Amino acid sequence: MSNIPLVLDLQKATISQGGIEVFSSLDFSMADAEMCYLIGRSGSGKSTLLKTLYGALPLKSGHGRIAGFDLTELDRKSIPLMRRKIGMVFQQFHLFEKWTVAQNLDYALKAIEWKDANLRSNRVNEVLNQIGLIDKKDKSIFQLSGGEQQKVVIGRAILNKPEIIIADEPTGNLDPESSEEIMQMLYSVASENKTAILIATHDYMLMEKFPARIFECLDGNIYDR
Repeated sequence: MSNIPLVLDLQKATISQGGIEVFSSLDFSMADAEMCYLIGRSGSGKSTLLKTLYGALPLKSGHGRIAGFDLTELDRKSIPLMRRKIGMVFQQFHLFEKWTVAQNLDYALKAIEWKDANLRSNRVNEVLNQIGLIDKKDKSIFQLSGGEQQKVVIGRAILNKPEIIIADEPTGNLDPESSEEIMQMLYSVASENKTAILIATHDYMLMEKFPARIFECLDGNIYDR
């Protein structure tokens, strides 16, 4: 990927969790606005890699940059700043179920210091239109289907127009129809916002319907399939 702008770049990276080395001398990169899948058996290191990329685990050694941040220099102050450039989508929704859709998104903007209420309201409406939930704006989260709740999670992830979205099994708890709808949405988001997306998944049928580069975690390394 020489001369191509990179949103993610790991070189000779050593990644470990709980004192166990998961990856050693790892080279892995993604271009701006690229969409990739990350596959591998349970225990192969997918989640450990993702946790390192969003700052939940330190990079043990080597070089690593994501969204302009050096992973080797992260601290308590820089991790929240980095996460403003990264959208995160997980299998568990982590939403406030009694709050409305709009309240959940507004709270996320407040957390990253969008102080102007009008700007927050406008951005929430823009995102709800983008994810097709503007008509659910004032519904409580518990009133939504699983697929709709995952859409809210994606909406929350793109509020600050991140450079990359990291998604860990985003369709793991959804039925096939909802899973396909979520993948279509992620595809659209990547295209409209020029956002890179890295998706850890086991769903090979979705990968066939929505083709992108595939990387496999295997034996302490990552291979381009």
